[in-house]
Amino acid sequence: MNTHETKLEKTQAEAQDPLKKGFWQDVIKEFQGSHIRRSLFQLINTFVPYILLWALMVQTLKISYVLTLLIALPTAGLLIRLFIIFHDCGHGAFFKSQKVSDYLGSFLGMLVMTPYLQWRHEHAVHHACAGNLEKRGVGDIWTMTVREYTDASRWMRFKYRVYRNPVMLFLVLPLMLALVIHRIPVKKFSRHIRKNVHVTNIGILCVIGLMTWLVGFKAFIMIQLPILIVYSTCGVWLFYIQHQFEDMYWENSKSWDYTAVAFEGSSFYRLPKILHWFTGNIGFHHVHHLSPKIPNYLLNKCHESHAMFQDARSIGLRESLKSLRWRLWDENQRKMVSFRFLKKALA
Repeated sequence: MNTHETKLEKTQAEAQDPLKKGFWQDVIKEFQGSHIRRSLFQLINTFVPYILLWALMVQTLKISYVLTLLIALPTAGLLIRLFIIFHDCGHGAFFKSQKVSDYLGSFLGMLVMTPYLQWRHEHAVHHACAGNLEKRGVGDIWTMTVREYTDASRWMRFKYRVYRNPVMLFLVLPLMLALVIHRIPVKKFSRHIRKNVHVTNIGILCVIGLMTWLVGFKAFIMIQLPILIVYSTCGVWLFYIQHQFEDMYWENSKSWDYTAVAFEGSSFYRLPKILHWFTGNIGFHHVHHLSPKIPNYLLNKCHESHAMFQDARSIGLRESLKSLRWRLWDENQRKMVSFRFLKKALA
């Protein structure tokens, strides 16, 4: 067999199964790494409108609070977009210089109410352990297996049900994360990371103090609270739907596979273009999990570059709402199931 035939067979094999052959690694290379002009343009077209809309909300307080709340929606959307920039800084995807990324990430952390270095560490663990049943608990949504739940004490099952309640998961917990949990440094982390948490907290207090001085404390709360509620709720929802769907991927360490996590354990969340813009293309989560070094503004382009990316688990808006019923991982059926299903099975 000559060299040309060998290469042809290899190409055909990759075309049939590009994921197992690692073919995707060659495809995504051209999308990895930041483009300074695009990064700066995205930062400007997100940060400046956010400040302008915030100022507009101040003016609408004199007209109608309903109008203020309506403007809070796109303002919160811009804050989500700022979080994605913050997120890309943590992956070293927004700027080539990690030092510049860290400075920007730490600054944005004061706006998105998230300590940059502590979050970056936990998020790196998430990328390394997503879909691994034996390494749950850091930077993820609490998920129990059917066996764990049935073997758990009544108190543990009660806590899990409360945690998985939509009101708790998408309203109470997001606010607790922003206002309480993210304000407390994790003791096991380095002094440098803990210091960054304190600096972030001081920065947040300075921003609150400045805005209170400019517009008054009551006006600040009336403006910032609805923005924070929408931002935090949507942020947790996006993370939830990217890793919580019926046929998602969970495996033990021995069988765990990085590529499978991206294509089977991370969804492609199909959203209208305007929502992809506000959410920094994070809906192309399967591509992001393949390579966190791809900046958010290239995720869509990478997704469209090859058919294999488009074969990933796709979820639309209507289907995503149905995901609220999935609460437990059934190891026998290898899919997420509801509490109702478990009740019938036990009966």
